Amino acid sequence: MSAAHAFDLVVRNAVAITASDEMRCDIGVRGGRIVALAETLGPGTHEIDAAGRWVMPGGVDAHCHLDQPMAPPTRMADDFETGTRSAACGGTTTVIPFAAQIKGGSLRDAVADYHHRAEGRALVDYAFHLIVSDPTPEVLNVELPALIAEGYTSFKVYMTYDDLKLGDGQILDVLEVARRHGAMAMIHAENSECIAWLTKRLEGEGRIAPRWHAGSRPMLVEREATHRAIALSELADVPILIVHVSGRDAIEQIRWSRGRGLTVYAETCPQYLFLTADDLGIDDGYDGAKCVCSPPPRDKANQQVVWDGLVDGLFTVFSSDHAPFRFDAPEGKKPGGKEVPFAYIPNGIPGLETRLPLLFSAGVIDGRITPQRFVELTSTAPARAYGLYPRKGTIAIGADADLVVWERFAPGEERVIRNADLHHAVDYTPYEGIRVKGWPALTLSRGEVVWDGRAPQGNAGRGRFLACGLPTLAPRRR
Repeated sequence: MSAAHAFDLVVRNAVAITASDEMRCDIGVRGGRIVALAETLGPGTHEIDAAGRWVMPGGVDAHCHLDQPMAPPTRMADDFETGTRSAACGGTTTVIPFAAQIKGGSLRDAVADYHHRAEGRALVDYAFHLIVSDPTPEVLNVELPALIAEGYTSFKVYMTYDDLKLGDGQILDVLEVARRHGAMAMIHAENSECIAWLTKRLEGEGRIAPRWHAGSRPMLVEREATHRAIALSELADVPILIVHVSGRDAIEQIRWSRGRGLTVYAETCPQYLFLTADDLGIDDGYDGAKCVCSPPPRDKANQQVVWDGLVDGLFTVFSSDHAPFRFDAPEGKKPGGKEVPFAYIPNGIPGLETRLPLLFSAGVIDGRITPQRFVELTSTAPARAYGLYPRKGTIAIGADADLVVWERFAPGEERVIRNADLHHAVDYTPYEGIRVKGWPALTLSRGEVVWDGRAPQGNAGRGRFLACGLPTLAPRRR
């Protein structure tokens, strides 16, 4: 490379934001990695003028579902191509979806199948979590330890859903593997027996519309399961991460655990800040099926409790829990083309592309959180939690050049979220009509533009699989 072009790319006049700092600098990129940060850098083969705008690390969406195998006729709308395209357009440059073990099947076979689904399709980089649904001796003693050593260092267990849930003893067995090998254990905490009992009662009363999904999963079923998950982690002597925490009851349990000196991490999602139970319907119409997810959104007052947890450090990670099903489709929210009782509606909502703009607007621009806290929640902490830091999640020499130039709209200007403008393969967004005050103007993945502010760029298949190291999060206390 000639001295005249010391860098492949220079991002000039950036206000670089990390989880701890703000610095005015040029960012030099070579071979897809950041190699220089300085007040002024020499020329690059390509140059981008950030023009004094905030430049942040690319988002790490550490909880999303793409092309996950489902029982027919159900099928997710997004595969690795459409899902990662959508991610890039919303400022996310790394996704971590789930390789789900089928009960009676091999965990390693699930990983092989997921690689096949991803190969040649991803626009941005990706890693895999594991879902352990059948912790046989072979899985616990052979497959899981070997997979952790190969870079699959996080796994999720469920306390609900008949095809996924584990009993307490099985969860303890999995947590013991996490403790021995330093992996991160994620827990979906809802009490399955309570949900089944409430569902049966509601169905007996003819209360089967989508809005009754919330009635079948009140906060107490999340509270009990969160308390039990914490107790199991204490018994196994291992940190856990409680995923998609919806509100005050579970938050109180996590605060209580930290008061006891336990290491319990927590994740929340946009649906608990921007949706309420009313979005599931205030009558017996079927449109509420669009917002059926578990745990369900709560009441309006509960949104402030979640915001408080984002502000004061209760939450470690902010993820989308993107689970994409088309609304008006026989493989989606209308199984077989029919409007079905709430218990049979596929759970999940789309959110990969809107996760960052929603939190950026309502969190940073509206003054609830600092730009540094935004980066921590959406990029740095998930990269640390799942063994990708410092390659991902920061702006530093040696890190991948995953960068987002953020456009903050002028006072009085807003962008209205419309599904027609999004890039996923879902036929709706639950955030339709919400006004935001900022959006990524440019997304770079390893120094290559994958979103130019108008359209996705780059070829499907340029995204690389990432083998993960062990978590590097500091212990969380009070």
